[in-house]
Formats: sequence, structure tokens, C-alpha cells
Amino acid sequence: MLARAAYSTLLRLATPLYLARLWWRGRREPLYRHALYERLGFAATAAASSTASATATASATAAASATASATPARVWLHAVSLGETLAARPLIEALRSQHPGLRLLLTHGTATGRAAGLALLRNGDAQAWLPYDTPGAVRRFFKRQQPALGVLMETEVWPNLLHAAQQANVPMVLANARLSARSLAKGLRLGALLRPAVASFARVLAQTAADAQRLRQAGALTTEVIGNLKFDLSPDARQQAQGRAWRDGLGRPVVLMASSREGEEPPLLAAWLQLPAPRPLLLLVPRHPQRFDAVAALVRQAGLQLQRRSAWADAPPADARPADAPPADAPPATAAQADVWLGDSVGEMPLYYALADVALLGGSFEPLGGHNLIEAAACGCPLVMGPHTFNFAQAAVGALAAGAALRADGMAAAVQRAQALLADPALPAWGARALAFAAQHRGAAARMAAAVLAQLRPAPN
Repeated sequence: MLARAAYSTLLRLATPLYLARLWWRGRREPLYRHALYERLGFAATAAASSTASATATASATAAASATASATPARVWLHAVSLGETLAARPLIEALRSQHPGLRLLLTHGTATGRAAGLALLRNGDAQAWLPYDTPGAVRRFFKRQQPALGVLMETEVWPNLLHAAQQANVPMVLANARLSARSLAKGLRLGALLRPAVASFARVLAQTAADAQRLRQAGALTTEVIGNLKFDLSPDARQQAQGRAWRDGLGRPVVLMASSREGEEPPLLAAWLQLPAPRPLLLLVPRHPQRFDAVAALVRQAGLQLQRRSAWADAPPADARPADAPPADAPPATAAQADVWLGDSVGEMPLYYALADVALLGGSFEPLGGHNLIEAAACGCPLVMGPHTFNFAQAAVGALAAGAALRADGMAAAVQRAQALLADPALPAWGARALAFAAQHRGAAARMAAAVLAQLRPAPN
């Protein structure tokens, strides 16, 4: 109680700085400035429109079972950023399949998450920002939104939010839950704050047995191993076809640096310059959109010719002109002749994986834990991982054991391993093993949806 009171006081004092930071980020990502009042729990968002027709929604609702129709249908799901929002898609689809009358409230913390979440909404659904974790903001949120059930994705544990849910009698589920050993150690330093919050979950649905064990150490009372939702994601078929078509038109191999983080690009470019000519095409996709321009500048400083994905739409890139003007003494080159393509777009990772022969896993070459390696496997793209994959520890071990990925101890070694894979006649077999690895672990969405819906309480008569 005292720990949460101290925490709440600090957050209240920091509220002006929090809002100022959001406004500052809105310079480059204007969506951060949208509906700032929602961050303080002040307004309910109007029901979102959707491409689904009202007739289809009414038909689905009419088909709901008697049991489903007798329970509250307003399910609130929080997916903080782009990765969690994409992972939530199969869960949302499974929830709607098992409970056709469901109405969704979807909340986010980042602009990319909110933009991606818009595509998941149907008529009758709503979307909002997650309120800042002050007592007043979260109380207002529950009073206005009145969810019947709350679902937080992966690692989202907010002490005041969870306390307010208890006060409002809203059962909470932590879905697709994961907790690394490093995060557990950090959390236990604030055990007086963390443990009551984690213990308040009605159900914790863990990705792996190791995650479940660590979550119990953090205070979870009811944990189950369900699996990882990201295995149930189906890559966009149109994007994959487009990526393969572009790859066929290039006539040269492609190495993808997927979801790179700050500090990873300079050693990558340095290692790339050490490769003998002719080099493969380097496809560089930064994790965060606000870094696109900075990464483009790094490529130019390295003396490499750059072409940005934003320079063309759906036309074959071989027909596009380079985004950067070439030196006066050099002839203009097409995009296909560039040294580096910068993937400065959001939501096109299936295209990039289909375009690549081999990928390097961003976030794994700095102590950041790595990013989603499952998406690469689902696209049939072999991976070279760095030493830091604690965010996807079991998936990384599984991919290595399945022959779908390799490990390197640093960026220079990873570039060399990628180059060796390109020359390996068995490279197609690596892609086939990646696809088989991804398919082997599907099914978590249906199991997780059933566990979530089991927490819905009957509506009062």
C-alpha cells in the first residue's frame, strides 16, 4: 500500500513531463498528439467504424450461443505497441469466433500500435489510449469504458491500473505472458509494488514453462502455459508475393537486417564494407520509424549508395530512381543497382522477409533481447541471430535446434555467416525448415481465447 502510494505520487509529479514528451514525439509522429485527454482517462472514444458491414455484424451476433449472449460482451484488450498489436490479431479473431457477440475495446501506448490496431476493429468496437497509471486517470478510464473483462498483452503490469480493476470488479488476464530473467531481477527490486499487481491477475497465460515459473516468482497465483500467439500469425500473402517478385527481378542475393536498433547499424555497415565485391544487396529495416532519417544518414556517411523504400509504391523497384542524388561524376543508377535499400515503411515485414535470402535479427546484437524471430520463420527466411535473444529465449533455442537459424557472437561474425549461407547450395532447405518450425507451434490463439473467455462473468439479471 505504501509502495503504491509513493509510486502514485511520483507519477502525479511527472504527469506534465509525460504529456510534454508525448507532444514532443508528435512532431515526427502526429498520432501521439491525438486525443491526449484519453491519456488521463477523461473521454470515452466513439465506437469505431469498420469495413465490416452492420449486416454481417448483426448476423454474427444472432449466431452467438445462448451462453455467450448471456455474458457481458465488452472485452478490453491492451496491446501497447506494434509488435503486441500484431500478435493480438489471432487472439482477437479466436475470441470473435468463440464469442460472436463480443465487442472490443482496444487500447495502445504507441502511435504505431494504434495505427495498426485500427485494422482490427469492427462496427461496435472502440479504440483509445491506455491511461497514464495515476489513480485518477485509471479510475476515470474504468468508469467511462466499463469493460466486462480486461486483457493485457505480454509484459504489461501497471500497479494502479490493476488495483482500479479490482475496485471495479473487472477480472484481468495477462495473455501471451513472458518475463525474462533480467526483467524478473529488476522487478523483484520493487517487489512491494510488483507482487500485489501480478497477484491481482485472475489468470496468467504464459508463453513457456520458464516464463510461467518466473511469473510465479513475481507473484502470479494462477499460471498456465498456453504457447506463443506469434506462431499463429499468418504473413500477408500479397506482401509476400510482391517481395518474391521483386527478388526475382534483382538478379542478386539479398541480406535483410530486420528491426535494427540504435547502435547496431554502424558495426553492420562497417562489416558490410569488408565484404568483397560484388556485394549482396543490404536491405536495412530500422525498428522505429523516427530513426529512418538518422539511419539513412549513417548509410550515406559510410559511402554506400542508398535507395529508400518510400521512393516507390508498388512498381518494381528496378524501375525507380534513387532517393539520393548521385555524385556529379557518377551516372544515375536504378534502385536495383543501389548498395542499400532502406525499409522506411511500417507493416511490411512479410514483404521484406520474402525479398530476402537471409536475415539478421535486430535487437540481438545489443543487449536488448532481440525481436520477433517467429515472423521470419513463418515467411521461410533463415536467420542469423546475435548473442542477445532473451526476449524470445525458447523460440531462439527451438529455431536453432530445428535448423532454421544460426547464432553469431557479434555483427562481423553474423555478416560472414550470412555470406556463407548465401553460397550454401542447401540454402532452400534452411527456408523449408524455418517454415516447418513455425507450423509446428501453431494453435495458441484458440487455447488462449478459451481461457480468456472463461473469465467472463454472467451479466446481472
